[in-house]
Amino acid sequence: MTETAGARAGARKTSGKGVKVERIYTTPGVHPYDEVNWEKRDVVQQNWKTGETIFEQRGVEFPDFWSVNASTIVTTKYFRGALGTEAREQGLKQLIDRVVLTYVKAGKDHGYFANAEDAEIFEHELTYALLHQVFSFNSPVWFNVGTKSPQQVSACFILAVDDSMDSILNWYKEEGKIFQGGSGAGLNLSRIRSSKELLSSGGTASGPVSFMRGADASAGTIKSGGATRRAAKMVVLDVDHPDIMEFVETKAREEDKIRALRDAGFDMDLGGKDITSVQYQNANNSVRVSDEFMKAVEAGTDFGLRSRTTGEVIDTVDARELFRKLAEAAWECADPGIQYDDVINDWHTNPETGRITASNPCSEYMSLDNSSCNLASLNLLKFLKDDDTFDAKKFQQVAELVITAMDISICFADFPTEAIGKTTVDYRQLGIGYANLGALLMATGHGYDSEGGRSLAAAITSLLTGAAYKRSAELAGVVGAYAGYARNADAHKRVMRKHQSANDAIRTLDTMDTAIHRAATKAWDDVVKVGEKNGYRNAQASVLAPTGTIGFMMDCDTTGIEPDFSLVKFKKLVGGGSMQIVNLTIPRALKKLGYTGETIEAIVEYIADKGHVIDAPGLKTEHYEIFDTAMGARSIEAMGHVRMMAAVQPFLSGAISKTVNLPENATVEEIEDVHMQGWKMGLKAIAVYRDNCKVGQPLSDGGSTAKDAAASKDSAAAEAKVEKVIEYRPVRKRLPKRRTSQTTSFAVGGAEGYLTAGTYESGDLGEIFLKFGKQGSTLAGVMDAFSIAVSIGLQYGVPLETFVEKFTNLRFEPAGLTDDPDVRMAQSIMDYVFRRLALDHMDFDTRSFMGIHTAAERARQLETGSYTAIEADTESDEELEDELENFSQSAPVSKPAAAASTPAVEGKALDADAVKSGAGAASAREVSVEVHSSAELLEKFQGISADAPMCMTCGTKMRPAGSCYVCEGCGSTSGCS
Repeated sequence: MTETAGARAGARKTSGKGVKVERIYTTPGVHPYDEVNWEKRDVVQQNWKTGETIFEQRGVEFPDFWSVNASTIVTTKYFRGALGTEAREQGLKQLIDRVVLTYVKAGKDHGYFANAEDAEIFEHELTYALLHQVFSFNSPVWFNVGTKSPQQVSACFILAVDDSMDSILNWYKEEGKIFQGGSGAGLNLSRIRSSKELLSSGGTASGPVSFMRGADASAGTIKSGGATRRAAKMVVLDVDHPDIMEFVETKAREEDKIRALRDAGFDMDLGGKDITSVQYQNANNSVRVSDEFMKAVEAGTDFGLRSRTTGEVIDTVDARELFRKLAEAAWECADPGIQYDDVINDWHTNPETGRITASNPCSEYMSLDNSSCNLASLNLLKFLKDDDTFDAKKFQQVAELVITAMDISICFADFPTEAIGKTTVDYRQLGIGYANLGALLMATGHGYDSEGGRSLAAAITSLLTGAAYKRSAELAGVVGAYAGYARNADAHKRVMRKHQSANDAIRTLDTMDTAIHRAATKAWDDVVKVGEKNGYRNAQASVLAPTGTIGFMMDCDTTGIEPDFSLVKFKKLVGGGSMQIVNLTIPRALKKLGYTGETIEAIVEYIADKGHVIDAPGLKTEHYEIFDTAMGARSIEAMGHVRMMAAVQPFLSGAISKTVNLPENATVEEIEDVHMQGWKMGLKAIAVYRDNCKVGQPLSDGGSTAKDAAASKDSAAAEAKVEKVIEYRPVRKRLPKRRTSQTTSFAVGGAEGYLTAGTYESGDLGEIFLKFGKQGSTLAGVMDAFSIAVSIGLQYGVPLETFVEKFTNLRFEPAGLTDDPDVRMAQSIMDYVFRRLALDHMDFDTRSFMGIHTAAERARQLETGSYTAIEADTESDEELEDELENFSQSAPVSKPAAAASTPAVEGKALDADAVKSGAGAASAREVSVEVHSSAELLEKFQGISADAPMCMTCGTKMRPAGSCYVCEGCGSTSGCS
């Protein structure tokens, strides 16, 4: 990382006064930590597939109202210091203090506070808001601030590349440094001349798509280097680039390759060992379209493609045909997305410095080349009061507090390159946003795809950005406007008036959005008035990010702008175990709609059984839309998502990280309509995802493509034909093309190795692979040959016990102690391998006859005299449900700091959140051992597989969050901040 001198200087210009810091939640003389109850928890995280413990830290301290999931994710992701050492953070207090005190010190050093009292109020309010999950900074703040590491606070970066080999190679280098830190970057390749143009030497240029291969390979190599997420990148190409058709079809062609390789038996699942052979899989692609192009599509005329060096038209395409190709490619593989160039730059506050040409990987941050943006998101549900009114005053106060802290961070932040550091310090782009919009709309009785829902969302977003720019103007009067403001003053003020005008156009429908809109109108009046006098501290203020990991930190039901994923959630419990919990906002929404206690009970009971509200007893059909979700029986239609994005877009400095999900049977024409309507409604960017369009995902119908079906039919016919031939010789039973396998690492006498065992669908062993560390090519070849020989033997029907009998007790070096508790000593590597295979794949009686037992079985024999397990008495499902019926029927929704008494099932304390919904026993039920996330719980209700990848850390099925995926098990994301 490169420390930027300008960042340290931080524009110390002051006027002898500080920004006014108000008390919002805290009491003078009382520290926020003293107002909550603290408890010690053990955080143990396992990969449920392998059973391997991937993290363990015991006795960590958290408030009692924090969920198990939130404390687990914060401990594993954000606590710093080596495990088992005194340097390791032991509780939430240390984490929050590390960050907050760094911000307070920088605020004092750079003249943000008028006096010590303001600084103390700032410290206490920031601490309270983080402690009570009112908001959260983006992940890099938690990773880096207050540590000895470079204090990078930004998750979003935009790079630049010019039409020269030096610039292209520098692009590879800068992108790699960003990936190394676990962040992502985007850039526009349109300056690189096309493959239809000549080089100065007379040869033909390679074109940007060619150079994308090298960058993609680099990202694929570095992607595992980040602390919490894989490398994420965005590649943009202008629609008038001569290579646009090749760019559009790039990933669709690779998807065809993936299908062909999968059908040939290669492992092409996301994370599979063979997927790395496919190109362009580490980036999101987007086409930058202009109004000129979109109008040509409407008119059905030709569109000119321009030389990168001269700007003249060197080729033409049919605009509708190219637009169709865009939709077809998105239909096939979800790429490319669309970015609307003229809309983006019409809302640009710094056009005199340069155009906005690219975005970050998730398309919410759009600003100058070589810039960065740090993010923070407010938890909207924290501002919904007990009387179901939205506290607009506190919302504005918190927004002003958070934007102040975000600006302070630029004063001490480090950046990956000097160019990014200079641009960020000069323009100070910030990205305040929110999470839990979907939950807020449901709790207040608003349908996500309704006029009332959109009006409320628009008013909230307008107030958020208005409050942020109001504070930015006030900060400019204290510590100075951003360095690039003077040359862009007219443009910046023009954009502020555009926001204000959009706010005036909001049509409110009820008392809630009217009150919020009134506050927003006042805020925008102050923005224009104070900004005219002081200028602005920040070139940008707001975006809507995915809020993946930080959404879990805040215990949010929904991420970013997204609707609720499903009506029934998977929830971990204090003391262990898990429950399916009916969405906690449903009873509150039903109460607001006028339903009584018994009817609410019946509806929630129905949802717990069915996972949806269709035909729920006593529920009016006109209220169904309030409970529509992203997935499930009543999923929100594609244009419902587009309309919500359009409602809030005019009130954001940047854009929105969101993917419009479409069902598998969606047509290319529907995607064309989404792209066209996104432009007409004034969006800055849009991306679509059609269920099951990518091979590297679990299939949503649990079945196969037409090609798979045909192959299966041919295979069945071939097998039937074989069965009619009487042959007195063994017949080889090959493993299916896609099979389950398990890899075990082991050490015998200091020699390390890996054993991979593949199985048939029945679970019978069908193949093995042996690899040893630090081996020569000769031994590697011998082990490969040995593995093939044993595998073929197994497939021809040689019983596993025969191999176990022949290879156990073989004596040769290396031999001795192992790291396997079930096989503590081995006389050779072969002795260990086949004992391990026996334990994993042979029945108890057979291996017991051979004297092969697990550690638990040997311990049992010492205690009871028998290796055989004694089956424990277990309660029936009916008995368990009877106990659940004893839960409190209407536990009140208390403030976060309040201690809640929680009932227990089988000695396990149930989270207060699990029963505070007022739904009684219907809202909490045990889930089967096969369910590990809300996505898998939804599969249980739907009877089909969710089209989402598995987490590479803990094996849990992820769920959508913005334009990426997030894991409920460990908080990992597929590339977003």
